[in-house]
Amino acid sequence: MCFLRRPGASASWIGWRMLRQVIRRGLQSFCHRLGLCVSRHPVFFLTVPAVLTIIFGFSVLNRFQPESDLERLVAPSHSLAKIERSLAGSLFPLDQSKSQLYSDLHTPGRYGRVILLSPPGHNILLQAEGILQTHRAVLEMKDGRSTFIGHQLGGVDVPNSKDQRVKSARAIQITYYLQTYGSATQDLIGEKWESEFCKLMRKLQDEHQDVQLFSLASFSLWRDFHKTSILARSKILVSLMLILTTATLSSSMKDCLRSKPFLGLLGVLTVCISSVTAAGIFFITDGKYNSTLLGIPFFAMGHGTKGVFELLSGWRRTRENLPFKDRVADAYSDVMVTYTMTSSLYFITFGMGASPFTNIEAVKVFCQNMCVSILLNYFYIFSFFGSCLVFAGQLEQNRYHSIFCCKIPSAEYLDRKPVWFQTVMSDGHQQTSHHETNPYQNHFIQHFLREHYNEWITNIYVKPFVVILYLIYASFSFMGCLQISDGANIISLLASDSPSVSYAILQQEYFSNYSPVIGFYVYEPLEYWNGTVQEDLRRLCSGFTAVSWVEQYYQFLKVSNISASNKSDFISVLQNSFLKKPEFQHFRNDIIFSKAGDESNIIASRLYLVARTSRDKQKEVIQVLDKLRPLSLAKSIRFIVFNPSFVFMDHYGLSVTMPVLIAGFGVLLMLILTFFLVIHPLGNFWLILSVTSIELGVLGLMTLWNVDMDCISILCLIYTLNFSIDHCAPLLYTFVLATEHTRTQCIKSSLQEHGTAILQNVTSFLIGLVPLLFVPSNLTFTLFKCLLLTGSCTLLHCFVILPVFLTFFPPSKKHHKKKKRAKRKEREEIECIEIQENPDHVTTV
Repeated sequence: MCFLRRPGASASWIGWRMLRQVIRRGLQSFCHRLGLCVSRHPVFFLTVPAVLTIIFGFSVLNRFQPESDLERLVAPSHSLAKIERSLAGSLFPLDQSKSQLYSDLHTPGRYGRVILLSPPGHNILLQAEGILQTHRAVLEMKDGRSTFIGHQLGGVDVPNSKDQRVKSARAIQITYYLQTYGSATQDLIGEKWESEFCKLMRKLQDEHQDVQLFSLASFSLWRDFHKTSILARSKILVSLMLILTTATLSSSMKDCLRSKPFLGLLGVLTVCISSVTAAGIFFITDGKYNSTLLGIPFFAMGHGTKGVFELLSGWRRTRENLPFKDRVADAYSDVMVTYTMTSSLYFITFGMGASPFTNIEAVKVFCQNMCVSILLNYFYIFSFFGSCLVFAGQLEQNRYHSIFCCKIPSAEYLDRKPVWFQTVMSDGHQQTSHHETNPYQNHFIQHFLREHYNEWITNIYVKPFVVILYLIYASFSFMGCLQISDGANIISLLASDSPSVSYAILQQEYFSNYSPVIGFYVYEPLEYWNGTVQEDLRRLCSGFTAVSWVEQYYQFLKVSNISASNKSDFISVLQNSFLKKPEFQHFRNDIIFSKAGDESNIIASRLYLVARTSRDKQKEVIQVLDKLRPLSLAKSIRFIVFNPSFVFMDHYGLSVTMPVLIAGFGVLLMLILTFFLVIHPLGNFWLILSVTSIELGVLGLMTLWNVDMDCISILCLIYTLNFSIDHCAPLLYTFVLATEHTRTQCIKSSLQEHGTAILQNVTSFLIGLVPLLFVPSNLTFTLFKCLLLTGSCTLLHCFVILPVFLTFFPPSKKHHKKKKRAKRKEREEIECIEIQENPDHVTTV
C-alpha cells in the first residue's frame, strides 16, 4: 500500500480517500466472490431462473386481465373534483335528471353519441329527413331504454349577432343517455346497447352517403385505449428480433474463438425471460394490464442489455492465460460494482414513483412493476447470463469454435483447406508470427474507436465545433422547457386511427365555441329573495351563459308583476305557480326543498354555466375552474362547481410532474450522500451535471416535438434519469480514476474501455424502437419520441460532449516530466510504506 502526503494535506482528506478505497475494494471483492460462485455452480444458476420463468410465465396466460376503469388509471387519484362529484351526486342523484339536457353533470354513465356532418358547403339543417331517420333508428333499438335529450349545432352561421338566429350549420350532435341506475344487470344491457349503437351507426353510414356519421359510446375510450396493446403485439415481436439481430452482430468478431455472437443473443433472451417472470408476479398479485405497461419491455431491455454488454467488455479485458473461472470472477469484479449501483438507482427512482406521493394510478402501477423488473433483471444477469458466460469461457479455453462448438483445427490443417474454410475457422492468430497482447482489440467497434474516433473527437480543431453544438443543444432545450404543457387530454393515450380520436377531432373543430356544461351547486340554505344575494349570484355567473331557475324565476315575477320580497311569498309562488307551468317544470329537479311543519325551505339548488371558449378549450376550462373555486371560499355563498371532465383536469399538471421531481431528488440525494464515499467525488459531480443536462435536453426537445406532460412522457423522463446514469457513470468514473499523463489520454482510455458497450447498447436500444413508429397509436408515438430523445441525448453526451468538455475541466492529471518532478521532490515529503509478503518485513523510505 502506498500513499502520498503533501505538506498541508489534512488527515481527514487522507481518511476519506482511504475510506473510499476500502469501500470500493470491498465491493469489488464481493463481486469477485459472486463471480467465483457462479463460475463454480453454473448449472444451478442457469436452472433456478429458468424454473422461475416457467412457474410465473404460466400465470401470464392464466391470470391476464385488462384494466377496465380508465378513470382510475389516468385521472388524479386524490383530487377535489372527486369530492365535489360525490357531494353533487348526493344532492342531485343522476336518476332524478334522466330526462334533462344536462344529465351527465355527475358522471357520463352509459351513452351513445353521434355527430352528423354535412359535406362542405352544405347546410345540415336542410337534411332533416336523414337526421330524423337516424334518430328513429336509434329509438327503435330494443336493448334498453334511451332518451333523446337534446342536440347541439356546429359550424354555425349567424348572419345577425343581435337576434342570434341560425342561418345554417355544418354539423349536429345528438346524445342518447341510458338509464342504468347502477344495477349490474342494467349495466350489462347498457353495454350491449352501446355495441349495437356503434354497429347501427356504421350501417347507417353505408345507407346515407350524403351525411357523415361519427359515433362515440361510453366504452369507446377504454376500448381504444386497450386497442394500442393489440396493435403493438406484432411490432414488439419485430422489435425483439431487431434487438436480437443487433446484439448478435455487435458481439461478433472475425476471430472465431473469441467471437461471442451467442452471448449477445442469450443476453437479450435473459432480459426477456426476466420480464416474463416479472409480468407473472404482477398478475399473480392481482395486477391488471393496461396499455401504459407497453413501455416496460423497452425500459428493462435498455438497462439489462447494458449489463450484458459491459460483462462482455469486462471479459475482453481479462487476461487470456487465466482459467476461465477466474476470468469470470475478474469480469464480475470489474463490471458488477457499477451495474449494482445503477440498478440500485433504478430501483430507488421507480420506487419513489410507486410511493403514495404519486397521484396517477397508471404511473404508480408502472413504477411498481418496473421495480420488480429491475430486481429480477439484476438477478437474471448475474445468474442466468453469468452461467452462459461461464460455458462460453469454457469453450474458449478449450479452443472450441464460438458458433459451431467444434475444435478449432491447427494451422497446418487450415493451410491445406480453401480460403473460405480458413476464414470461418481461423482464430485470428494463425496468420501472424506472434500473439497480440490483447487480441480482443480487433473487435470492429473497439478498433474503430481506438484507431479513428478517439483521435478525431479529441482533435483541437474539432473541440470548438463541439462547444458550439452544445450551446445550440442547450438553447433549444431551454426554449422547450419554457413551453411545457400538461397532457390532461386523454386522447393522447388512444390509438390514433380509432373512432374516439376521430370524434374528438371533429368535436374540437365544430363544437369548441363553448365549454362543457358546468354544474353550479349551492349546497347551503340561501336567502334567494334577498337583493344582496341576488346580486352576488349575478356577479358569480357573470362572464358565463347561465341556464338558471333563479334568473327564470326572477323574470317570471317581473313579467307577472308579483312581489316576493320575503321568504314565505318567494317560496309559495315558486312552488304553487312557477314550477307548475309546463315550460318551467324541468326546474323541479334543480331545487331541493325541506319542510319543517307548515314552512318550506330551499336547502340546495343547482344552476348551469357555459363559458365561451376558443380552440384551446381544455386550457380555458382549467382556468375557469381555478377562477371559480377560490370564490367559493371568499364569498358568502357556499357553492361547488363540477363537470365530469374536472376529474381528469384537476391538478393534473402537478400530479404528473411530482413523480419525476421526487425521482430526481432521490437521485441527487443518493449521489450527494455517496459524494465522499464511492470511487471519487469528482465522478459524482460530473455525473450530476451530465444527468441534469440530458434530462433537461430530453424535456425541452420533447416539448418542441409536440409531446405533452402525460403519464407516458413522465415515465420516460424518470427512465431518462437512470438511462443517462447507466451509460455516463462507467465512462466518468474510469476517467477520474485514470492515471495517464493528460486528460486527453484519460478520456481516450475511458472511451476505449467502455465505448464499445455503450455504443452496442444504445444502438440496439434505438433500433428496437423503430417498430413503434409503425403502431398507429398516440401512446406509442409518445413512447417512441421520448425514448428516441433519451437514447440520442445520452449518445451525444457520451461520445461528443463529455470527451471534449472533460479535457477542459478538473480533475487534473499528473504531468510526469523530469523538471516538474525534480521541483516537486523539493517541495513534497514522501512517505511510502511497502508491505512485502512477510508481514514482519517493513521498509520505510
